[in-house]
Amino acid sequence: MRVFVTGASGWIGSAVIPELLAAGHRVSGLARSDTSAAAVHELGAETLRGDLDDLDTMRAGADAADAVVHLGFKHDFTRLAESGATERAVLETFIDALDGSGRPLLFAAGVAGITPGRAVTEDDATPAVGPEAPRGGGEELALSSASRGVRPVALRFAPSVHGDGDHGFVSTLAQIAREKGNAAFVGDGSNRWAAVHRSDAARLVRLTLEATAAATADAPAPRVVHAVAEEGIAASDIAAAIGSALDLPVTSISPDDAAAHFGWMARFFGIDMPASSTLTRERLSWTPTGPTLLDDLASGSYSPAADAAPR
Repeated sequence: MRVFVTGASGWIGSAVIPELLAAGHRVSGLARSDTSAAAVHELGAETLRGDLDDLDTMRAGADAADAVVHLGFKHDFTRLAESGATERAVLETFIDALDGSGRPLLFAAGVAGITPGRAVTEDDATPAVGPEAPRGGGEELALSSASRGVRPVALRFAPSVHGDGDHGFVSTLAQIAREKGNAAFVGDGSNRWAAVHRSDAARLVRLTLEATAAATADAPAPRVVHAVAEEGIAASDIAAAIGSALDLPVTSISPDDAAAHFGWMARFFGIDMPASSTLTRERLSWTPTGPTLLDDLASGSYSPAADAAPR
């Protein structure tokens, strides 16, 4: 297949591209800068210059492809409404381009906020509906495109997709710990975070794409998959592992003081976000084999030297 990938030079996309190429697929990766284009080229993929706001380029990439893997997102947590609007516009563009074709549209989503109080499953529908919802209500919008002859699949990634070079949530927590002089959690730290190693997430994207492209009436495509290797790690255990890795004390921060301590991360690190991947493993014969999050923390992946590595 010829696959158009957004977020191609990003943390997950740069692992997905080698997976797809090794399986014999052709890949065109979106690149918004010379640096991104060079990174995508080095991975062995073709490049398409443009960014997520360039809807004509999004349309051209989809028109030329047998499948779209949309992993790009504006990760500016100070402008979430704008990021959501862009996400919705991009997905609308892809749906229009793929309308009636039966081609796969895989897109990144998350597990947060779907079923508070218990582990979310692949069969749980997102409550984020409509343009004003988180991520522009993109999951509900894209999944509804099945009625238009598109094969959409929500790739719900764990909040921590970890590994060497990660500059995501866990890396941010480690940086905050160094700045504050302690590794902290909110309240009693019993809230849980799901996690998956980057290599396992990339392999799941490939497996999902191939299963979706080959789907039949007797073997239908999945609608939602969970890139989750660990259902839930207590925030207090994550903080303890960060503290051990950085030789810092571990402390509890009251919910009232969380925003002052964690900044924008407070809205995420205090949330209970466990997720199951039982159905994903059964449906796609996917077995995670990478290190656990606590293994990565203990190995030095989030040390100052590791944090300085290029993403």
